[in-house]
Amino acid sequence: MPTTAKTVFPEIEKIIAGLDPQHISEERKVILQPLLDFIQQKATGKQQIRINFICTHNSRRSHLSQIWAQTMASYFNIKDVFCYSAGTEATALFPMVADTLSKSGFQINKISEGENPVYSIKYGANEHPIIGFSKTLDTNFNPTSKFAAIMTCDSANEACPFVPGAEKRIPITFEDPKAFDNTPQQAEKYQERSLQIATELFYIFSQINS
Repeated sequence: MPTTAKTVFPEIEKIIAGLDPQHISEERKVILQPLLDFIQQKATGKQQIRINFICTHNSRRSHLSQIWAQTMASYFNIKDVFCYSAGTEATALFPMVADTLSKSGFQINKISEGENPVYSIKYGANEHPIIGFSKTLDTNFNPTSKFAAIMTCDSANEACPFVPGAEKRIPITFEDPKAFDNTPQQAEKYQERSLQIATELFYIFSQINS
């Protein structure tokens, strides 16, 4: 396991300490392995590591994945990791995602209003904030080449058999917490999905030798 760095907020560090990657099934590890291999290949070659997490609306799973991946890269001191997110269409970062991350220790500020608000999401006192808002694949906010495209939902995986500029296209899909919107289980299910994503990205980054 790489050396961990004291770069994340203490509340987030506490969440990370409670994650248990041993509960990840062998079948799921097979699905995660291509991303692990991509990151390791880039780290070994001292190259920049660019990962774009893609979902249909860029509103829930892709943001959770982007934010936790950037956090884990910092936590495990993996250098030159740049995480992005995108959708096949733009909507808005769903407010429950921001609430869920805030409860896990992220510092979140809404820096613009409107139908597609822009959020500043900080995971560490001295780390650059992640800028969170819904955007499409072709926005100039995202990379155009030399990145891994991670398909985080089935519909985006089916809609985008080819992602322009991607070196690798890797399906790692998650169940959509949207199914529980406006139900008594909403907060619980968003937290459950966030922790699943965090655990799987912990598993991946914990094995990278840089």
